[in-house]
Amino acid sequence: MATALQTGHVGLNVTELDRSIDFYCQVFGLGLFGKTDSGDWRYARLGRPEELVLTLWEQSSGRFDGGSPGLHHLSFEAPGIEELEAIEARLRELGVAIRHDGIVPHGTGRESGGLFFEDPDGTRLEIYVTEGVTAPAPHENAPTCGFF
Repeated sequence: MATALQTGHVGLNVTELDRSIDFYCQVFGLGLFGKTDSGDWRYARLGRPEELVLTLWEQSSGRFDGGSPGLHHLSFEAPGIEELEAIEARLRELGVAIRHDGIVPHGTGRESGGLFFEDPDGTRLEIYVTEGVTAPAPHENAPTCGFF
């Protein structure tokens, strides 16, 4: 039985492939590994050198429904607070709405925390750090990521 499984890549359904490629490459600094656009199959593979991170599949309509069973949010760890602050600036330049109005801790008295926002299709996203967050928590005694 496998006991040391790690998360591989994540596959997301999107409504407009090119828009989503641009968003994920600009916000997360991912590169385009390849794109398939043949017949009914439109998808792209994004990642960092030698690491596939996301596959985007253009096979849906509407917006992400956080009220249905399945994904609550997708989270990525930044190497440090400086990088997280740079990502916040990039999100603001792109006009992305940030929940809680910026970098916030995961809870009262915690140094870990991050940015909470949505992709163009409404998929809830988090980019976090494990230490260095000094802002007050937006919700007392509750996990910040629970309040998208």
